Amino acid sequence: KRIIMNEDILKKIKQLPPLPESAMQIEAVYQNPDSSFNDMVKILEKDPLLTADILKSANSPLYGFSREINAISQAVSLFGMGTVRGFALASIVKKSFPLDLSPYGITNDMFSLLSKKQHALTTSWCIRKEPKLLGVLSPAAFLVEIGKVLIAQQIIAKNAQLEFKNALLSLQDVEASERTVAGADTPEVSATIFEHWRFEPGLIDTIKNCENPDGAKEENKKAAQILHVVRTAVQINGTTTDESISAAKELINTYNLDMESFERALENF
Repeated sequence: KRIIMNEDILKKIKQLPPLPESAMQIEAVYQNPDSSFNDMVKILEKDPLLTADILKSANSPLYGFSREINAISQAVSLFGMGTVRGFALASIVKKSFPLDLSPYGITNDMFSLLSKKQHALTTSWCIRKEPKLLGVLSPAAFLVEIGKVLIAQQIIAKNAQLEFKNALLSLQDVEASERTVAGADTPEVSATIFEHWRFEPGLIDTIKNCENPDGAKEENKKAAQILHVVRTAVQINGTTTDESISAAKELINTYNLDMESFERALENF
């Protein structure tokens, strides 16, 4: 059963349309060591809808900026190229999928909030101490959950909603329930989607191993650990609880990450 289901999901991934031209251009600029801040701004400004989306994200109260950000250049200078790339890719990728997350018991708005909160917590936590990691972590935090869209489609196609609901109740673990019912979990499916779209290996490796950071390559371990903490802190419905924060803090101690910056990021929340 597991193999067939996995193959179905793989087939869905192979059938995904290529990313639009704007995403390719953003990636080309981001990956080019010679490109500048202005090159990124120029490409983003060519797409008014994308610009509007990015500014809407950047002005979310989750980031705690006191003044309104009303130009792409301002967003890039405040957040950095890596984070704005995350905003842009999230906007483009989400438009590539019809969303129905009902098997998870969440609405599309909750799903959107989940991504935004994971991203905001990651950004606030890392922006001072680990800004270099945000190149990978910003899109990873925004996009790591996208695999749920295909897993939900699979569960609906197999008419396994009740089986999945029961698995969630009995296992109390989303990834374990996904593996049991759909034969694949979110990090695995998300990583495979980004492999299909030829994203950089560091992003794919970080997402793939965010539940088990020891499996990541040495240079991606810390990013995978941070993503593990953030996904533990922010629950599937986009909320944080005392229990989820306390579990996240246990992981921070285990991984020897920066607790002080994490607590400051939580206050911004």
